[in-house]
Amino acid sequence: MNVDLSQVRLPATCCLPLDHDLTTDDAEATAALFKALADPARIRIVSMLARSSEPACVCELTTPLGLSQPTVSHHLKKLVQAGLLEREQRGVWAYYTLDRAAFGRAAGVLDLKGMTL
Repeated sequence: MNVDLSQVRLPATCCLPLDHDLTTDDAEATAALFKALADPARIRIVSMLARSSEPACVCELTTPLGLSQPTVSHHLKKLVQAGLLEREQRGVWAYYTLDRAAFGRAAGVLDLKGMTL
């Protein structure tokens, strides 16, 4: 089943720890989150934005990534649609920052403390 990332936003209840009984909707939202991160360029974008104290424009990401502007824009769009980045329009340029709350919820999925493995 394909999930249209343009329709998926991470609700506050998304990304419950794995020891929780996930509903189908919870599982689909969590899968969409990880699908958005399942690309090396997107992981690098997240890493770059995590280290940045200021929002970044696509033009600041193309050279370090070694990718064209349309390709970087595509990856940024997917991360925004998944609810992992916030986008701020400033004139003709868009600036991106991490949605740190979304990453906190995502980290909760992998928190296996207290679970029997």
